[in-house]
Amino acid sequence: MVLELKAKLRTDLGRKAKNLVKEGFLPAVVYGEGVPSRSISVGYKDFEKVYRSAGESTIVTLDCDGKTYNVLIHEVVQDPLKNIPTHADFYAIRMDKELKLKVPVEFIGESFAVKSEGGILVKVMQEIEVEALPKDLPHSIVVDISKLATVNSRISVGELSLPAGVRVVAEADDIVVLVEPPRSEEELKAQLSTEAPEAPVEEVKTEKELKTEEEAAKKAALDAAEKD
Repeated sequence: MVLELKAKLRTDLGRKAKNLVKEGFLPAVVYGEGVPSRSISVGYKDFEKVYRSAGESTIVTLDCDGKTYNVLIHEVVQDPLKNIPTHADFYAIRMDKELKLKVPVEFIGESFAVKSEGGILVKVMQEIEVEALPKDLPHSIVVDISKLATVNSRISVGELSLPAGVRVVAEADDIVVLVEPPRSEEELKAQLSTEAPEAPVEEVKTEKELKTEEEAAKKAALDAAEKD
């Protein structure tokens, strides 16, 4: 399935670009090897639809006023309050040159060790760096955790099923996911106690100490006044 997105060149930079969002467009830029940086805009709803499907590891065909680029959605700036995109970068790629980028890990299935033995599933890797030609880039690396049948079982990089033409940039024995033994109530309490920050200890002074300090302060003030 080829994902396509239409774009338009824009010259209304700076403050005027903010008006694009109100008009249903997203400010963006396209650049890459042999491609000079160009300011563009894309339909907001069209971008969201493509971004949900492509993420940042699937090729998108960007049609900019009749000129076509093969791009990756390289970076998306989000509004921290509204949690919506406010700007996007499109990185133009060469189809004959291998890329190195991080691909999300997709965990599927159900672990018997977790379901029936109370084990704790630990997802060590949420994404994996791979090398491949653009046409071979996977949208995600699928990991079936149903293979984790016993406590302390694990799946390493070397056990992954990878699409043809894809190489992982990691050691074969690097752990992707594992099942830890269930923790006792005492272990959980110990973990919570070590994670909780220690409250600052406030020095409590006696009434006598406070009175002594007050008298010393008055004496120092009188001495200073006499000197003046």
